Amino acid sequence: MSILFAATYPERTVALVLTGTAARTLWAPDHPWGPTESDYERATAEQERLWGTPEHGLAIMRRYSPSLDDDDARRWAAYLRQSASPGAYAAYRRMNREIDVRGALPAIQVPTLVAHRTEDRVVDVEAGRELARRIPGARLVELSGDDHSPFTGSSAELVDATRSFLDEVSREQVGVDAVPDRILATVLFTDLVDSTSRAAELGDARWREVLERHNSVIRRQLARFRGGEVDTTGDGFFAVFDGPARAIRCAEAIREAVNGLGLEIRAGLHTGECEQHDGKIGGIAVHIGARVAAEAAAGEVLVSRTVKDLVAGSGLEFEDRGARELKGVPGTWQLYAVTT
Repeated sequence: MSILFAATYPERTVALVLTGTAARTLWAPDHPWGPTESDYERATAEQERLWGTPEHGLAIMRRYSPSLDDDDARRWAAYLRQSASPGAYAAYRRMNREIDVRGALPAIQVPTLVAHRTEDRVVDVEAGRELARRIPGARLVELSGDDHSPFTGSSAELVDATRSFLDEVSREQVGVDAVPDRILATVLFTDLVDSTSRAAELGDARWREVLERHNSVIRRQLARFRGGEVDTTGDGFFAVFDGPARAIRCAEAIREAVNGLGLEIRAGLHTGECEQHDGKIGGIAVHIGARVAAEAAAGEVLVSRTVKDLVAGSGLEFEDRGARELKGVPGTWQLYAVTT
């Protein structure tokens, strides 16, 4: 959440400090430092079974805060019992399993400190190093020890590194009042299906009435989901959102609303770094969003892999539509259709 906030609202963020974390939870070919899905699920089931017991408290303490004495295990167990029920914690872990915010890292433009203990038993230090590499200008500070919890082990070292970093940021920002020209945003493109044939069928006057109702319906949904209208092409809309989940739900609401008018749309979404200039939104992320929309079938809400990764835990579900080449955009792009 801190990463997404800093990338989305740079004007409201002085600095970003990350400690003992990674941009992705599970193992992947390009992220070999996380657990496999089967190992993660096995650990989740075991923790749910033992939740809050002395045995569990000892196991968690030895992994998260091995610098503590075994006598502290009782307090760890009590802490766990008071924080959540076994089922709630299992649901929380399964939500975190889906996290992958690597697509947001290049959009971070605020001063960033990545602190990581070199022997961290929960998150491999290599994941922290990779995190720092992917954030433009990030500073990596490697700390001693194997505790994952920031409040145990070499906590004084962590506090000193954080204080030093923030003091430096404060000195550098004296008198600075810059308006960020880049933000992380989700772009939505909609397009009416078979608009030319419908216009010919209805005639100009009737078609104008239909379009006015269509535009009114879409603007109501944009207002409802806090989307910003950027442009309209008569039978299509370009809008921007500060959250991908709301953008998807807005697209679904628009689809249902225009169906009530006897119309059908296709929609495409992408999340990426966007440029701001004179109130306009531009950049490669906008072009990708438009190309994703062009790939959508009638009545379909299609999203890029980045959007899917950033809505982990939202309850939204997707079907894989395979890798596509998007016109004018390098490489291949994995696309997904929203199914809920």
